[in-house]
Amino acid sequence: MSALAIARAREQYLEQQIASATPQQLVTMLFGRLLVDIDRAAAAQESEAWAVAGDHLTHAQSIVAELTSSLTDAWEGSADLRAIYTYVNSRLIHANIRRDRAATIECRELVEPLRDAFAGAADLVTAQAG
Repeated sequence: MSALAIARAREQYLEQQIASATPQQLVTMLFGRLLVDIDRAAAAQESEAWAVAGDHLTHAQSIVAELTSSLTDAWEGSADLRAIYTYVNSRLIHANIRRDRAATIECRELVEPLRDAFAGAADLVTAQAG
């Protein structure tokens, strides 16, 4: 199988996975990808591959924007979570502009517990539904 065929198969699989995911799973997937981008950016910063780091940090910012847009004011914790997202986004921008690996690592330290909390909540919802 050619590399192109493998890439297409992977893309189709991911599209199907996203299309069949619950809203809770989608949020968990976004957090997972956000952490991947942060980790890749940190590694690129470590090796001074600034363009690569910038691409991952910019993609991470897009994910934070998507997470922010998914918040609803009907939930009492949305303002606090929005503030965290705003802070993380500002640190991602800082990490990119200033080539600041410490800011990138700080973002990971803020995002990982959020990912874990959302994954736990998604598991709980799934268990209650089943």
